[in-house]
Amino acid sequence: LKDQFDNLDKHTQWGIDFLEKYAKFVKERIEIEQNYAKQLRNLVKKYCPKRSAKDEEPRFTSCIAFFNILNELNDYAGQREVVAEEMGHRVYGELMRYSHDLKTERKMHLQEGRKAQQYLDMCWKQMDNSKKKFERECREAEKAQQSYERLDNDTNATKADVEKAKQQLNLRTHMADENKNEYAAQLQNFNGEQHKHYYIVIPQIYKQLQEMDERRTIKLSECYKGFADSERKVIPIISKCLEGMILAAKSVDEHRDSQLVIDCFKSGFEPPGDFPFEDYSQNIYRTISDGTISTPKQEGMRIDSKTTVGKAKGKLWLFGKKPKPQSPPLTPTSLYTSSTPNGSQYPIFSIEPVHYCMSDIKTGKPRIPSFRSLKRGWSVKMGPALEDFSHLPPEQRRKKLQQRIDELNRELQKETDQKDALIKMKDVYEKNPQMGDPSSLQPKLTETMSNMDRLRMEIHKNEAWLSEVEGKVAARSDRRHSSDINHLVTQGRESPEGSYTDDANQEVRGPPQQHAHPNEFDDEFEDDDPLPAIGHCKAIYPFDGHNEGTLAMKEGEILYIIEEDKGDGWTRARRHNGEEGYVPTSYIDVTLEKNSKGA
Repeated sequence: LKDQFDNLDKHTQWGIDFLEKYAKFVKERIEIEQNYAKQLRNLVKKYCPKRSAKDEEPRFTSCIAFFNILNELNDYAGQREVVAEEMGHRVYGELMRYSHDLKTERKMHLQEGRKAQQYLDMCWKQMDNSKKKFERECREAEKAQQSYERLDNDTNATKADVEKAKQQLNLRTHMADENKNEYAAQLQNFNGEQHKHYYIVIPQIYKQLQEMDERRTIKLSECYKGFADSERKVIPIISKCLEGMILAAKSVDEHRDSQLVIDCFKSGFEPPGDFPFEDYSQNIYRTISDGTISTPKQEGMRIDSKTTVGKAKGKLWLFGKKPKPQSPPLTPTSLYTSSTPNGSQYPIFSIEPVHYCMSDIKTGKPRIPSFRSLKRGWSVKMGPALEDFSHLPPEQRRKKLQQRIDELNRELQKETDQKDALIKMKDVYEKNPQMGDPSSLQPKLTETMSNMDRLRMEIHKNEAWLSEVEGKVAARSDRRHSSDINHLVTQGRESPEGSYTDDANQEVRGPPQQHAHPNEFDDEFEDDDPLPAIGHCKAIYPFDGHNEGTLAMKEGEILYIIEEDKGDGWTRARRHNGEEGYVPTSYIDVTLEKNSKGA
């Protein structure tokens, strides 16, 4: 059995070696797939168009088909990478993990077998020692008995010697009996341990080794199947790639390519006509005889050589230099107008049109609706933009904050996706160290986590500002609603441009008469007399008024209204001391007085 234990040790070691050998085979296959995919991608990249200019874009069906084939080949390379990744994750990684577990389990079982054998050997040594000791004590007892019998039969021996020999005999006999009992106990213990070893312990260890070896065989079978499944899974997609290549080949149209060539290079010019006959002998004086056949001169057939050559040269500019057309003499009329095929005329800028445009610019009226509105828009646009948009009215501030929160959430989602990708990549590197170093991703992962924390803080801060603004807007709407009810009951509302009701849909405005004035631009500068107050307002929120043309106010302050909101979100107000400026309409509670026009 000891020899069989050694044989089982050798067999299990061979099984682990074979498992690692197959894992090495899978690893080399993965490297082949990765290199193959990499070379295919490099090939596609080499032959793909750079598309640096629009003229280089493929137009012919044969070129388009080739580039479609390159795209399909790139997808095919991606599927080879999928095969390599699947084999690395499902086959190679699983084999390496199982090999490590198998070595650990085999080592444990062999150690248990060796411990059982060592314990049995120890029991045998104890039994053998007790046996030898019993044998030695028995010989000593026999010697003591022989000595006693010799002294007892000897007449010359004294009684003391006989008594001493008798005591020695009794002592040796007693020790022999004790060793006999110990030997019997050790023998019984050894026999029991030996039976337990050969019938219980060793068979159990052999059974565990057998189960371990069978699991190894099953794992190899699963890996063989996974190896084939990794290839079989991508076959449908690879078939689609090949079908795409076939469709690209079928899409080649020679007639369309020929038509493209024709459309690209055709000039649209007519072929040159026949060269006319140039008779240089018509000026030569010839005597007409009876036997001479002569063509009578025809005045209509007289050809000017210079004109003929000029016409011939004018028709040969298809492959040569095109003659410049002679422009007609310039006239004052042609300098200013030109006729089009439909009979209309359009101006051509010469000295007279330039003079006309300059005079039009000088006499034209500037199209600026209001100097005050221009100044007001400038102050709003050029004012300092704060981080929390506190320089804006509440509704505009709420919109800006909401936009910023949405942008930050999108950035946070991008960083979260990047973090998940890095974690997956790190997990792949940890499982497959040959694919990369997991520690190399830690700096990028730390940076991504830092960016996520920063974005969360920014979102939290902006949400706090947004909650503050929404709370103020809700409080203002409640106050405004109650104030509007009071105004409706007590005095109503009326504007300088018409009449108001509390319903915005029932509001009736009269036409603004001041816009019909012909000298609108000049009237905007006539601000010497103070405008009359048309109502009063109460500040709901404080306003700093740092921008030029604005009026600072405190919460609860009462101001006079001298100009209503024109739709831009600003109302012109005046303090008791005469200081005027624009305040945000959403920051105040407005009350317009009845019959306040011209007050």
